[in-house]
Amino acid sequence: MSTHASPHGGGRRPAQAKPDRHFVTALARGLEVLSVFRARDHLLGNQELARRSGLPKSTISRLTYTLTKLGYLEHAQDERGNVGYRLGSAVLALGSTMLSRMDLRAVARPLMQELADHSQAMVALGTRDRLSMIYVETCRSESALTLSLEVGSRIPLGTTAMGRAYLAVCSEVERRALMEQMRERDPERWPVVEAGILRGLEEYRRMGCCASFGEWQGDVNALAIAFRPLAGRGIMGINCGGPAFQLAPEYLLREVRPLLVTMGERLQQLGAVKPMALS
Repeated sequence: MSTHASPHGGGRRPAQAKPDRHFVTALARGLEVLSVFRARDHLLGNQELARRSGLPKSTISRLTYTLTKLGYLEHAQDERGNVGYRLGSAVLALGSTMLSRMDLRAVARPLMQELADHSQAMVALGTRDRLSMIYVETCRSESALTLSLEVGSRIPLGTTAMGRAYLAVCSEVERRALMEQMRERDPERWPVVEAGILRGLEEYRRMGCCASFGEWQGDVNALAIAFRPLAGRGIMGINCGGPAFQLAPEYLLREVRPLLVTMGERLQQLGAVKPMALS
């Protein structure tokens, strides 16, 4: 996981940030390797892990060896003879512990399914992981052509409705820090991403949700809300979206937005969540 500042004009390098003596780089790199796996991945080799994580292949080799010894990765071979790694049972144990504590999923799922059936779209519940939102529950209508995203799927924070809704309800300090990280990660695209985020903040003030119409993927439209569950949990988001040809912006704003906002109110009445005001 590399962190570096882009050089500025005039040939002068910006001052380097003071190293954090409490930060364990080796641990961070190991967790970065685990985080690059996606729901559809069967096996990933060291070369692909290096490409996704941005770490040297020699470092990846040591990390995969260690993670395999600890049970967080498994070394395997697929039916075509390809050799690589897949997530091990130790990761499953951690994930199962986390999901078992998220009683919010059980409360939200019937309401999510109701909205999915009504809108003929996909509805997902997610939480933030660094600069992504990761799905922890999904619902879809059986009769609809919907997105092929599952629990564990990640979507970007800055260009999606759910990510922008998160940014709209988190603290100003957290929002500024996340936006700075996004700017540093992709300075060339940042002006466009920033404009979308600022538009999302205004949308949340004005209509209680955020929109992303073709900004994450050109053929995907979505709306989202965000909220903070009780018992001190982090901010969660719920989105409703699908193929743009099926879910026009006008339909989402006219038909889905009131239902999405009402879902948040119903969850509040059930005692599952506590809404937050935009900072």
